[in-house]
Amino acid sequence: MRRLSRVPRLLTAIFCVAAMPALAQNTCRMDEVVISGPKTQARFSVEIADDAGERALGLMNRPEMPRSHGMLFVYEKPQPVSFWMANTLIPLDMIFVDQRGVVTRVHDEAVPLDRTPIAGGDAVYAVLEINGGLARALGIRPGDHLRHPAFGAEAADPCLTD
Repeated sequence: MRRLSRVPRLLTAIFCVAAMPALAQNTCRMDEVVISGPKTQARFSVEIADDAGERALGLMNRPEMPRSHGMLFVYEKPQPVSFWMANTLIPLDMIFVDQRGVVTRVHDEAVPLDRTPIAGGDAVYAVLEINGGLARALGIRPGDHLRHPAFGAEAADPCLTD
């Protein structure tokens, strides 16, 4: 399994600290997720997988993904979910989230091409997949909040409305 070197981790941490004032704004875009917590501030450009076909395909067969990108899987209602890495070529971190946008579980470094199910819990509303090792490097942990329009007005970190 490939580990992130210290230099990219340091650069990511520097980016996150420098970007904190901009991240503090509660603006939202459909193609962006902002993660915040006591030790975390991060922003990812995301593709949305919000129907059964898109969720089934996910990030399969992609040889790489830019470092600041990810995929947000959104379900119609909270439910038990589990993921696997069949046909997925890159290591991924899976961030499981409840309906309010609160991180409930983080699975680090899912192994490419592995068919072992990775359970997310019983009331998962969304899952953010990012490059393997980034969740740990950025300090993403249960209790952190995702800001995205999918979580609505009742979100722990709601989007501003006009």
